[in-house]
Amino acid sequence: MPNLKKGEIKTFRIEDLAHGGDGVARAENGMAVFISLTLPGDLVKAKITKIKKDYAFARLIEVIEAGAGRTKAPCPVYNECGGCQLQHINYQKELEFKQNNIKQLINRIAEIEDFKLNDVLAAADDFRYRNKAQFPLKMDEDEQITAGFYKRGSHDIVPNHNCLIQHPLINRILRITLEELNKFQLSVYDENSLQGLLRHLVIRVGSCTNQALLVMVTNGDDFIDKNLIARTLIRKIPELKGVVQNINTQNTNVIFGKEDILLAGENKITEYIGSTAYLISARSFFQVNTMQAKKLYDTAAEYIGDDNSARVVDAFSGTGSIALYLADKVEKVYAVESLKSAVKDARANAKLNNINNVDFELGLVEDKLPEIIERDQIDSIIFDPPRKGLDEKTIQLLLENEIKKIIYISCNPATQARDLKSLKEKYRLLEIQPVDLFPQTYHIESVALLELKN
Repeated sequence: MPNLKKGEIKTFRIEDLAHGGDGVARAENGMAVFISLTLPGDLVKAKITKIKKDYAFARLIEVIEAGAGRTKAPCPVYNECGGCQLQHINYQKELEFKQNNIKQLINRIAEIEDFKLNDVLAAADDFRYRNKAQFPLKMDEDEQITAGFYKRGSHDIVPNHNCLIQHPLINRILRITLEELNKFQLSVYDENSLQGLLRHLVIRVGSCTNQALLVMVTNGDDFIDKNLIARTLIRKIPELKGVVQNINTQNTNVIFGKEDILLAGENKITEYIGSTAYLISARSFFQVNTMQAKKLYDTAAEYIGDDNSARVVDAFSGTGSIALYLADKVEKVYAVESLKSAVKDARANAKLNNINNVDFELGLVEDKLPEIIERDQIDSIIFDPPRKGLDEKTIQLLLENEIKKIIYISCNPATQARDLKSLKEKYRLLEIQPVDLFPQTYHIESVALLELKN
């Protein structure tokens, strides 16, 4: 079979959807070819852009024949912007692809076939759902400050002041803020020269409270007009409760630096998941889809069961959102988190809700978990780790201590599947409940219920 050549244009039939949202086709030589903006069933013309040892990438040129579920993306910059990957697929078909992706990963990586995979819990609103946005900034051709998101596979900014997956208040705050910033002689940070002041605008809103917080991330503190700008924005935007400056002078892709300065108003907003209230600061971790987060936490509560005497560990607890949500359903929760500021926020949130049966433990999960297991009889552990999943030390601890029930929440089904393969020696995977917190993107939350084998 002939080998692919970079730059050649070929016709492909899309067979599957990869985890990152690209369509997958097969070349004549059997090599996998990844093509974004496609879906299974599409017959397309595409140009080969990159060839690796076992796979290649191609850029879509034309859809010759549309697969079932293809739709017109409503966003005018969708084909360029890297923020969404699945707007060209109708929402029902998107849910099917996400569920199938989890099934394939568990079958292939975990090598587990016998488990119950529930239908994805769909979002009532598949647009306008995000409660937090992080906008990189640049100067446009008219020397005006503009904002948007990165182009697919690059750090080139695609301007967009009306992102369709953001809460409408976020877009309004963005537009008014840019209007005010452009009244002053302000520079924008350049990643190549490492010069310039303004780096990012970060906006978070309470979907239930309609309160908002704006963070201006700057490269240093040479920002003479910042207090005037902050006061003006609070006057013009009634929902804006506070404006914060975050200073980040590092040459890094990490958005926030270590220093926060309150410029006007308050440095926190209030949000609710169900009846539980949360104070959220500039850098607090909080699920970006408030309404779907409730479904996620309700799933965890359902998996714990109706035992009011249960003693539970919430590992990687962040600002305590899961621990506090479950507190009235169990006797005791131990919440473990390594970030000091998150633990401080979690304790404040417990006080806000008059919750007294959650102990917040500052430290690494792999260090704190053995101590908790040794001093108390733990019935269930809820894990909600970062994308990299669980470390080997934690997995060994679980295999040695034989906890009755594990609830594993993951935003990365691939690393979840890897960890489930390690745990299946002692634990049986009963079921997985996917929850769609990120419509129009390939991301999905997956809640796995494991029980100790007899």
